[in-house]
Amino acid sequence: MNIDSELDARGLNCPLPILKAKKALTQMFSGQILKVVATDPGSLRDFQAFARQTGNELVEQKTEGEEFIHILRRR
Repeated sequence: MNIDSELDARGLNCPLPILKAKKALTQMFSGQILKVVATDPGSLRDFQAFARQTGNELVEQKTEGEEFIHILRRR
């Protein structure tokens, strides 16, 4: 998968990872991919809700150690 932009949200708690992702997505073109790396366990459900509410596609979520990876495609 080709990642167009990556956002480091490690150490940030809700709602900061979502707010930073929202800002990053506004600077991207439709169809581009954003990878967000977070350490907040609540980010799993937060990004699911964010995708539903904004229409952006949540392509993948995974956990690697204590990090949560969220892959979003801009609508």
